[in-house]
Amino acid sequence: MTDGRSSEGRPAAGRGPQVWGSRIPLQNRDFTGRDEQLTQLHEKLNRSAPDAGDDGSGVTAVVSDVQAATGTPQTLQGMGGVGKTQIAIEYIHRYQDDYDLIWWIPADQPKLVAAALAGLAKPLGLSTTSTGTADTAQSVLDALRRGDPYARWLLVYDNANEPEDLVGLVPGGPGHVIITSRNQAWRQRFETIAVDVFDRPESVEFLGRRVLNVISEADAVRLAESLGDLPLALEQAGALQYETGMSVDEYLQLLKEQPAALLQENNPAEYPRSMTAVWQLSVSLLQATLPAAVVLLRACAFFGPEPIPVDVFRREARLADAELAALLDDQILRARAQRTLGRFALARIDPQARTIQVHRLIQALLREEVDEDAADRLRRDVHLLLAAQARVDPDDEREWTRFQELIPHVEPARVVDSTDPQVREFARRVVRYLYRSGDHELGLAFAGQFLARWRRDEGGDDRADVVRMEALRASILRERGEYARAYEIDEALVRRIGEAAGLSEQDMLPIINSFGADLRARGEFARALEHDEISRRRHAEVFGEQDPRTLRTINNLALDHGLNSGYQTSRELHELAFNAQSKAAGGVSRADVLSSWTGLARAVRLCGYYQEARDVGRDAYEYGSRFMRPEHLTTLRTAKDLSIALRRAGEYEEALVLAREVHERFLRLYGPGNPDTLAAAMGLANVLRTTGKIVEAYELAQETVERYPRVYGEDHPYNHGCVGNLALLSRVNGNLREARFLNEEALAGLRSALGEDHHYPLTVATNLASDLYEMGDVERARALGEDTLRRLCLLLGEDHPMTLGCAANLSVDLRELGEADQAAKLFEDTIARYDRMVGRNHPDTQAARRQRRLDFDFDPPPI
Repeated sequence: MTDGRSSEGRPAAGRGPQVWGSRIPLQNRDFTGRDEQLTQLHEKLNRSAPDAGDDGSGVTAVVSDVQAATGTPQTLQGMGGVGKTQIAIEYIHRYQDDYDLIWWIPADQPKLVAAALAGLAKPLGLSTTSTGTADTAQSVLDALRRGDPYARWLLVYDNANEPEDLVGLVPGGPGHVIITSRNQAWRQRFETIAVDVFDRPESVEFLGRRVLNVISEADAVRLAESLGDLPLALEQAGALQYETGMSVDEYLQLLKEQPAALLQENNPAEYPRSMTAVWQLSVSLLQATLPAAVVLLRACAFFGPEPIPVDVFRREARLADAELAALLDDQILRARAQRTLGRFALARIDPQARTIQVHRLIQALLREEVDEDAADRLRRDVHLLLAAQARVDPDDEREWTRFQELIPHVEPARVVDSTDPQVREFARRVVRYLYRSGDHELGLAFAGQFLARWRRDEGGDDRADVVRMEALRASILRERGEYARAYEIDEALVRRIGEAAGLSEQDMLPIINSFGADLRARGEFARALEHDEISRRRHAEVFGEQDPRTLRTINNLALDHGLNSGYQTSRELHELAFNAQSKAAGGVSRADVLSSWTGLARAVRLCGYYQEARDVGRDAYEYGSRFMRPEHLTTLRTAKDLSIALRRAGEYEEALVLAREVHERFLRLYGPGNPDTLAAAMGLANVLRTTGKIVEAYELAQETVERYPRVYGEDHPYNHGCVGNLALLSRVNGNLREARFLNEEALAGLRSALGEDHHYPLTVATNLASDLYEMGDVERARALGEDTLRRLCLLLGEDHPMTLGCAANLSVDLRELGEADQAAKLFEDTIARYDRMVGRNHPDTQAARRQRRLDFDFDPPPI
């Protein structure tokens, strides 16, 4: 073993990179030759320009017999079985001390590349996959390009297909990238390194190592010649000879006696003739040694080429293949079969990871060897084995590792083809996991594939499988901010849900509950409240009060009350949900807990208790940052609400720093048109105004106001509320006429949508009164102020800071109109309440004491 490496092939203590990817294969103790390619690869990588951009500089592609000019991206390329992956593995282990970070990315399924990149987020101090896999992967790529926190990094993209599959997924920057591929198209994109079969001395050396020097050099030459010097074929042959002790003459004779069909001239190009013959001979001798091992090998051929968890191979009562069923009934025989496959070099066994992996070339040859009926039978059994491993709750974060292990096999195993109810439930759970973990891109891709096939199989949209998957797709779309599409799907589902064949009430209720979020997104707050009251009651009746599904309905109901200005009820419900979810034994994710926690902090703030809201919000943010990472979507929402609480509590500078950080992260992760990005932008504009940065605040608010209707529609209350913020900034900028016009427009829109006795229109009315005062229309300002104050007292209470601000402004109007006694009485009462409610030193208290008018703004909450 090379110095500086552990027995498992990983860096020894105190040596090598700080980050060592969990998927990096073990070092091959029989690795032979390839010194020229390894040296060339090392030189090309280290000759790559630092700080390379997206053009791919700093990338080496390992290819077959391709020469390319130095200074361009590079790829390892070659036919199946030629050893491209082994060269990449050996490079990692040989040059590990050159790097601080090494990461292995299976690239044969393009949809999963982003997820593999996202796995780097935690080692880089970034978000987890829950941020959304595509967004998390982009954050990883950005960090790698910056070299933060590691400048010496190496990524390996193994077995990539088309160059287009990796567009935007290969970082530039100070590190290195290796790509392995069989596709010659890489020569036009990246700099390449030729990988062909072994030269004859390498073949002889390899066989000498593999068969422990028990064959002569002459015999090794004969064997290498017969196998075309193909490394994978040599490995198979060496394993057979080591296991059986047969002579080279015997082996070559058996090779000649293989069925002629195996050596047909039309054998696919990616299956070298020597490999086909060797594979057949290996399987034949394996059959003679341990038939059960061949059964296990054939089953592995119908999984994906990624490592298969050995726990998948547990007895499933409905298996169609009798031999496979018998094997899985015998745990001792299965373990022996697994070890035998490893000894015959037909599979790689990783005892630490508890996985078994079969080369994709061997898988393809095995699938070709079985007849159509047997293939269908085995594929059905693989589907059932996968489904049996995913009977756990995808909402339970403790089970997410299991789904991560199974997902690479969903597409290669053709799960989409199954009509079995258990397998379709597996498909639904996979998509549910992707939704809950934040991998929305892959979740939508899988959901679309399943729905297209299932509709074709079932002949319509009213089957239970189709309805449940459609509901999941709508949930993912809503989480991405695609509210109109989500509503369209859910509204159609709710309308015909009673007609869906095979749909139980337990299936219907979560779908019905989701519709409340669609109504909130449409601005139909009162209707959402009514809907969710019924949903919560039905959930409690069917599932019980403490069931995680019921607790989620309570959290939704709390959001509804908040959006309808019922802040005290919202606080009580959020607290109820938070306490119950914190104690739940399962089915509740950390995101659920944090969502209720953040909701509680928001409700406390909206009740007018700013310091308490700040304290609760800080605790929640610390929890999210520690257990879910700073860029998790729910953590970012928590940070946004904390910045608002800090501003309301008068801690302006800290609020500004946090608001800028949150807005930048939302902008980078989700883009400018995402609902959360818009809310963060409006929160930043509000704190910029508060800290006197008026021009920047106005420009940001104006840009945000223009974007809101594209997400929510023209008449959504959030649009009108944000127009009110822009009006406030117009007045601060001295444009009174524009301020009044915008506030009147916003007030009319909010009253039309929500009525006169809602917090949002009353906020705008308070500001409009200040517009009127500044324009000299004090009498109308007083009339509007008195009406608004009366309504606020009834809605929020006499001590709420919003009520106190309106009262303080009205005292200024009264004093201006000469009603000194009434003004003084209202002023003194208001200041006393301010002192008790927010404290003597709060900026609002001080402004009111100096008889300055107070302004109020709107912060869009999540729906």
